[in-house]
Amino acid sequence: MNVLVRSYAAGDAPALGEIFHRAVHEGAAGRYSAEERAAWSPRVPDTLKWQDRLAEAETVVAEGPDGPVGFMSLYLDRAYLDLAFVLPEAMGKGVAAALYAVLETRARATGLTRLTTEASLLAEPFFARQGWQIVKRQRVERLGVMIPNAVMEKDLVAGEAAA
Repeated sequence: MNVLVRSYAAGDAPALGEIFHRAVHEGAAGRYSAEERAAWSPRVPDTLKWQDRLAEAETVVAEGPDGPVGFMSLYLDRAYLDLAFVLPEAMGKGVAAALYAVLETRARATGLTRLTTEASLLAEPFFARQGWQIVKRQRVERLGVMIPNAVMEKDLVAGEAAA
């Protein structure tokens, strides 16, 4: 899928909230129970809070012909990749790889030597293909429900640049 990867703009927040919610409820349906998905994203994120969260990180958006189809955010100060979500119909079409390549390039340009994330069961294989390693498996509590994920990291000094 051909996309333009660009920096986040405040007007993107509503569309990215929809992408997040759909990715959790539809895209992750094969890896997480309905109860886990409902706790993870009980509703589309509140636009103002969501806008603040996206703006405080280095957030990039994949723009398709009809609007945003995915996004990723990286906190440069913590070297932490926070959000990585793609519309279900765009999954497996290179959107995440395009987003990730831009963020890793930006991370390297700022001198970061290691990145960390907490990857969902759905995202874990993607990150592994990008050279990330599992540090540990864990379960995080959301609205009283324990949701499994993996703490992962990538050494940017030893690892190759994103493809």
